[in-house]
Amino acid sequence: MKNLVFTVFVFLIVLTACSKKETAGFAVQEDVKVQYDTAAIDSFSNGAASMDVVRRIKMSSQAYQDSLKEAKKLQDQEKKLKEELEKDNKKKQEEEKKKTDEGKQKASTASAQNETKSE
Repeated sequence: MKNLVFTVFVFLIVLTACSKKETAGFAVQEDVKVQYDTAAIDSFSNGAASMDVVRRIKMSSQAYQDSLKEAKKLQDQEKKLKEELEKDNKKKQEEEKKKTDEGKQKASTASAQNETKSE
């Protein structure tokens, strides 16, 4: 009796494991839009170009070249302004140093004159 129960149990497990399984959403199929790496719809048609080639063509266009030149001009102007500001800052620092040096010299000459008068 024990062997019979065991055999039926194994038979049921094998039967359920080998049965055909149905997927839950088999009837509903979603349309998946595939992104191709080409500019044309059919990559084998005449005139189809890869996205790299299209990008190179756009980069060689006149508008792109003009925008690069404009960006270069803006960078040059910004660089010139920074240089001018640095020069101005250096001049101000030098003037401040000269003023402090002159103030120290005046103070030292005044103290030296006071010492000579007191003697």
